[in-house]
Amino acid sequence: MRLYISIDDTDNLESRGTGKLASLLIDELVDRHWGSAQPITRHQLYVHPDIAYTSHNSSMCFGFDTGAHLLQDIIDLAGEFLRKESAPGSDPGLCVAAVPGLTWTDEVIAFGFRAKEEVLSKREAYELARKVGVHLSEHGGTGIGVIGALAGVGLRVGGNDGRFRGKIEIEPAWTAITVASLIERTHVDEVQTTAGLRLPDNELILLGETVKPVLLNGRCILLVYPTEKTGTGEPRWQTCTKSYVRMY
Repeated sequence: MRLYISIDDTDNLESRGTGKLASLLIDELVDRHWGSAQPITRHQLYVHPDIAYTSHNSSMCFGFDTGAHLLQDIIDLAGEFLRKESAPGSDPGLCVAAVPGLTWTDEVIAFGFRAKEEVLSKREAYELARKVGVHLSEHGGTGIGVIGALAGVGLRVGGNDGRFRGKIEIEPAWTAITVASLIERTHVDEVQTTAGLRLPDNELILLGETVKPVLLNGRCILLVYPTEKTGTGEPRWQTCTKSYVRMY
């Protein structure tokens, strides 16, 4: 069974970020031999004066492959983890969605994209969660993080929003590497130009200061743009800048 687990609003300005807590939650689940996790994605939500958030208003989501008999155990563990580990003053929310048939995805995906552009309410989040049968719960404070948690699941399942947590560090910045070598050594599925062209395995790319893939068409994609190099054997493509990747 594939689960999508999303958390939001677990931190304060002095604490560990929500992405770090998502990583620690994965460790808890894997240490119990309950399954295997996919990389975490970060999803940017609406920034507005009426929305309480710590710094960027983003939620974190990851896929987790497990046995159906462990669903409630995972929900219980994740809820207790958030209760214990979330920072003082935070308003943590948890969403756990089992997707054997993906019958509920359209409405949850739509909710995720609305959360990027609108001020939504807890009531809306809970009503949708009950309707489509996904777990949604709050674990401290006002619990307003349930909105971002549900949105995070929708955006992750939609497959075309978010960037993967952390950055790739396989060679020093400004090193040239083939597409094949990068894919072999990382969780990247494909290297694409910003225009959508898939690069072949033997193509050289130049690693910039920040190498961060994004989620496109449900896959981990590293985006590149043309360099100014024209010499034989020189890389014609360079990884996108941090500011560009922030659009995802």
